[in-house]
Amino acid sequence: MNAAFHLLANGCSLNEAAEAMAEQHTISRRQAYRYLQEAQHMSSPVAVAEPTIPITLKVPADVALTLRAYAQANDLTIDETLTRAVHALLGKAGGRG
Repeated sequence: MNAAFHLLANGCSLNEAAEAMAEQHTISRRQAYRYLQEAQHMSSPVAVAEPTIPITLKVPADVALTLRAYAQANDLTIDETLTRAVHALLGKAGGRG
């Protein structure tokens, strides 16, 4: 989708964009046109999630319960809650930990 969006944003015609996508992404022109049709209705590229690495943490039971309650109350996953907390901690520490 993002490739289709960028081709259209750069002024490529549908024909040129479909040909470029079919070649670059080894898809059929028909599939390229489908992506291009959807991309025409997009106002910006689709956000792509950053790759993650699984880690295991051991925390006291009361911390885990508090973490779960906070995540649920804020409609977040535990992963999202921990990621935000670590970013906030590192931001306050100036990245020095």
